Amino acid sequence: MAKRYAVILAAGQGTRMKSKLYKVLHPVAGRPMVQHVLDQVKAVDLDKAVTIVGFGAEKVMEYIGDASDTAVQEEQLGTGHAVMQAAPLLEDKEGTTIVVCGDTPLITKETYQALFEQHEKENASATILTAKAEDPSGYGRVIRNKANEVERIVEHKDADESELLVKEINTGTYCFDNKALFQALKEVSNDNAQGEYYLPDVIEILRSNGGKVSASITPDFEETLGVNDRVALAQAEKLMKKRINEKHLRNGVAIIDPDHTYIEPDVIIEADAIVEPGSIIKGNTTIKANAVIGPNSEISNCYIGEDTVVKQSVATDSKLGDRVKVGPFAHIRPESTVGNDAKLGNFVEIKKTELGDHSKVSHLSYIGDADVGNNVNIGCGTITVNYDGANKFLTTIEDDAFIGCNSNLIAPVTVGKGSYVAAGSTITEDVPADALSVARARQSNKEGYASKLKNRQNN
Repeated sequence: MAKRYAVILAAGQGTRMKSKLYKVLHPVAGRPMVQHVLDQVKAVDLDKAVTIVGFGAEKVMEYIGDASDTAVQEEQLGTGHAVMQAAPLLEDKEGTTIVVCGDTPLITKETYQALFEQHEKENASATILTAKAEDPSGYGRVIRNKANEVERIVEHKDADESELLVKEINTGTYCFDNKALFQALKEVSNDNAQGEYYLPDVIEILRSNGGKVSASITPDFEETLGVNDRVALAQAEKLMKKRINEKHLRNGVAIIDPDHTYIEPDVIIEADAIVEPGSIIKGNTTIKANAVIGPNSEISNCYIGEDTVVKQSVATDSKLGDRVKVGPFAHIRPESTVGNDAKLGNFVEIKKTELGDHSKVSHLSYIGDADVGNNVNIGCGTITVNYDGANKFLTTIEDDAFIGCNSNLIAPVTVGKGSYVAAGSTITEDVPADALSVARARQSNKEGYASKLKNRQNN
């Protein structure tokens, strides 16, 4: 098989986005557009990828890292000029080069593969990915001759009245014979309305030099959407969301209302899990079979075990075991692990905490920087007082302990196995195993004193 290369055009500032963030770094389904492009095109057995950067070059290169080589377009002089910047890395190589735009996040690896295969099968000098658009405004038109062969591409601003009626559009994605591409780029002129070097002019040059130009028409026009403003970004987000949700539905996940469920691309959900409306599932999250997420839960970078329910709650960078009950309105902060058959009830917040099997924090508590054993019951209003203003300290609650309501555990402190902490206690010293700890002022009743207070207030 011929060597395969890719040039990703990511140099534009994207002024129509009205944003300080460079265009290709705007996220779609939680991932920058240029990352979607790189992920899909690199899945087609590439030998080398070169990303052309310009505005915000340092930020884009920082994000790309070693996923691609880069070349800098110092001046924005058009798409042809952008591809020329890859010449030092590619022009002497034999093989096929695909040129794609960094703002087309919806094109799939299957489409790229089909384009490569058609190009190589037909031994073409260039193959254009085209589509039929009901409203082709703003797109370059694919002009064919009487034999239905691609003759040239005309940019919208340079098209005459008859050319503007053409509905077959150039998607901005091409395959080229690599050496023919860089040779033809030397002949491209900037004699046009924009004074730029257009990459599509290479098509006419190759054809006039006897090269074969082919076109691969994609049946899915929406897939070729280029994002140039916030409106198109929202459209891309909607289409990507639909694609991701349909994949999970076909794999056996019950998404109750796909129009109001947001799942990012790297999320793994097993069959028979249920995702209720209003839920947002992000990052490297795995959700096991029969789990229930939502309604209105936000999960990010978490492992959710089988039969676990996360109802109207937020969980981040944490692991929940099997048959865990969470919520409503719980907050699981990073670096927490919750064991099997545990419970985190309404208005419970945990952070950097290990909560053992069958342990319960049923309501209105903060458990932070804690190691909690198995079969522990933590009463309403309990707080692990973990921060002294400068450092965080660990609270350890051993197996089978019982923490009464409205207790303050002043870390560092250990509550021993099987021990009891009386409601309303402030624990400042370790509690031995199997002990009852009472740490509160002794109650004193002054009979009749309430009446004296009322009389004093009324006078």
